[in-house]
Amino acid sequence: MVQEAIAGKQLPGAVILIVHRGEVVYRKALGSRSVEPVAAPMTIDTLFDLASLTKPIATATSLMILAERGKLQTGDAVAQHLPAFAQNGKNAITVEQLLLHTSGLVADNPEADYRDGKAKALARIHELAPVAEPGTRFRYSDVNYIVLGELVEHLAGMPLDQFTQQNIFAPLGMSETAFRPAGNLAKRAAPTQQREGRWMVGEVHDPRAYLLGGVAGHAGLFSTADDLAIYAQMLLGEGAYKGKRILSGAAARAMMTPRPVPGGLRAYGWDVQTAFSSNRGQLFPRGRSFGHTGFTGTSIWIDPTSSTAVIFLSNRVHPNGKGDVKRLRGEVATIAAAACR
Repeated sequence: MVQEAIAGKQLPGAVILIVHRGEVVYRKALGSRSVEPVAAPMTIDTLFDLASLTKPIATATSLMILAERGKLQTGDAVAQHLPAFAQNGKNAITVEQLLLHTSGLVADNPEADYRDGKAKALARIHELAPVAEPGTRFRYSDVNYIVLGELVEHLAGMPLDQFTQQNIFAPLGMSETAFRPAGNLAKRAAPTQQREGRWMVGEVHDPRAYLLGGVAGHAGLFSTADDLAIYAQMLLGEGAYKGKRILSGAAARAMMTPRPVPGGLRAYGWDVQTAFSSNRGQLFPRGRSFGHTGFTGTSIWIDPTSSTAVIFLSNRVHPNGKGDVKRLRGEVATIAAAACR
């Protein structure tokens, strides 16, 4: 199925990894890592721009760690911790509403708002007014997670990339997961598109994350399939993987708990059952399994009921932004679910 999609130029290549009951039961690289400016085969250790998978894996996980440490509660008003955020009717918006995309904020504010540096970009977000009454509408929003990334940095007293490295990736042994990858790790990155006459290789594709310096709560994280398998098994293990615990069982369960939003279900950082759930496929249980996608062609879907995770990584935007893996990701998940025992 993937090879047919590659032949149809829906993507240059992919790495697919499936975890089932604590074992990696499928792990394969298919197609090409790059087709321009030179062709190169896809390899299992290819590093991918995860795009919006950053939201649950880096930002939401960090917030759960900070909540465990007593730095915040998800019911807190954001302005309790970031007073400037209270401007223009946002004083009652909660951390949970940002996590669930029910804050009432716009999906994205203009790229021009980010062109004068990070401090000015955040100040402009603080000046935004809600476009819907908080809690009354589900609207998937990068702005929500840019604010949550700022909140992590404020409460942790360090940049988001440092906090995630020290508290998530290093403890779990995810040595190939990072914002702004460098050196040999960056050289293994799958290219996306061109920016300012150069190919983006190990450089974040999302334009707002790029203007924020490559580290943001909504995008910027890079990783490999093997590292994401570790993260997925940590969640399936309710916060622990091979004796290394980064979340208590209670915090991990809280992160994975489906919560009602207008028109569907979300979890903290994760999609459960909304218009964004196509990568669940047809067979993983509705309302109990969860996952997320990334604009660049990435996705993960996790089913605690069968102890299964399906990791699909591609650079479908390479070379011209015209690839499309929305249907393919769901078909792969359906095949994986059908094979579960």
